[in-house]
Amino acid sequence: MLFKVMSAATLGIDAYLVEVEVDLSPRTGDQAGSAFIMVGLPDAAVRESRERIRAAIQNCGFFFPIHRVTVNLAPADIKKEGSSFDLPIAVGILGANGYLEGVSLHDALFVGELSLDGRLRPIRGALPIAVAARARHLRRLFVPEENAREAAVVEGIDVYPVRALPDLVRMLTGQTSTAPLKLSPGEFLGEINRYSVDFSEVKGQLAAKRAIEVACAGGHNILMIGPPGSGKTMLAKRIPTILPPLTFEEAIEVTKIHSVAGLTEERGLVVTRPFRAPHHTISDAGLIGGGAIPRPGEVSLAHHGVLFLDELPEFDRNVLEVLRQPLEDGRVTISRAAMSLTFPARFMLVAAMNPCPCGYWGSRVRQCTCTPAMIQRYVSKISGPLLDRIDIHIEVPAVRFRELADSAAGEPSQAVRERVIRARERQVRRYVADGIYCNAQMTPRLIRTYCRLDESAGRLLEQAVSRLGLSARAYDRILKVSRTIADLEESDVIRPHHISEAIQYRSLDRAYWM
Repeated sequence: MLFKVMSAATLGIDAYLVEVEVDLSPRTGDQAGSAFIMVGLPDAAVRESRERIRAAIQNCGFFFPIHRVTVNLAPADIKKEGSSFDLPIAVGILGANGYLEGVSLHDALFVGELSLDGRLRPIRGALPIAVAARARHLRRLFVPEENAREAAVVEGIDVYPVRALPDLVRMLTGQTSTAPLKLSPGEFLGEINRYSVDFSEVKGQLAAKRAIEVACAGGHNILMIGPPGSGKTMLAKRIPTILPPLTFEEAIEVTKIHSVAGLTEERGLVVTRPFRAPHHTISDAGLIGGGAIPRPGEVSLAHHGVLFLDELPEFDRNVLEVLRQPLEDGRVTISRAAMSLTFPARFMLVAAMNPCPCGYWGSRVRQCTCTPAMIQRYVSKISGPLLDRIDIHIEVPAVRFRELADSAAGEPSQAVRERVIRARERQVRRYVADGIYCNAQMTPRLIRTYCRLDESAGRLLEQAVSRLGLSARAYDRILKVSRTIADLEESDVIRPHHISEAIQYRSLDRAYWM
């Protein structure tokens, strides 16, 4: 007897449907040792599901067929991985064995991992699977309870949380009536601005706070340079609190990436901007993504959020060099012999570093023990092409005692965020026909179009380029940042004080170390 069930699997951050065909046929004498055959390019995890499924069906009180069981996972030319096929295979076996007689499953899709007692365990990729099911006009989706909220975010499909295999059989046969889980986007709005940290907790560092506000307003990458304990990490962790809230479309996109990586939380939808801070021992595959079947790396997990690289020169040079493509294109492509997958990776890069190996070059309170050659080697670990993609370099000096002892609270994140949002709204309106949404993404053509300087601002920039020996790339970066500063002041024209502030954010171009 043949029974067909629909399932799905993920490839990259998207899902594709898989038809699970189960056939029961009489066993002949020469087939005594091969009673359960699985075809369709299953990986080791899928092949091992045979014993899980057999035990789960028997321990739930159902009869496992004594016939030869053949399972085909179509399309057969794509390798199937993971444990999400346990549930549809079990449903197919039960259906072929007569337990689901008269039950129509033409509009249903099943995913889930089975434990030996029949309970369902959560899977990865529930959200992209729900999107794929809706695209194929499937009306019902049966998932483990832990994945139900995540899948129910997708409108236009009924999501049924399933606790155990017997519960599913009763639902399908009509013995129990279960309503689908329904969620609305409004349920998540109250969590958008919920952060455990705030900018008001940072003492002093007014100049650094201003530079970070400018960076967030224009989507600029930023590098903070300062001695240990000056607050670089503390500042970086609070950057998501002043970025504009995620839109619902952005939240869906971020959640798809985290779902495939198995990092979604119980609330289902990621509603706050990601903040990823990988350790400097991370490999290039961990940062950019990889694996036999590629998985998203840290740059993709930081999509629409912040990627924080602390102690930047301590990262391996080859690891830092792989950042070039995502910083330039907003996506990363991982190629393997069997496939090539592209993951979104549009993030704000925030980096921090000491000015020298000991960390106290230029300090007023501690003497630096590094030689000029040591400092040069330390700084040269960061390549020029990577620095080309960082618009703002700022110095973060040690905090003075009177600033630490000051009991007055600083400006809260919400006040800064409101200014950032207004500046971003101006940019969205300006670039509505150009396919970008912030100043950091401007091309040279757009810089010439939108970065209009008044006469005195033009003279100031000319003097800066000639006297400080600024390069062409620094010239473009200054114009982008000054455009953002002007947007914060709601000015259509870039004025001299906008240019002068932007010049101050190019420490490395002003020969900071030497």
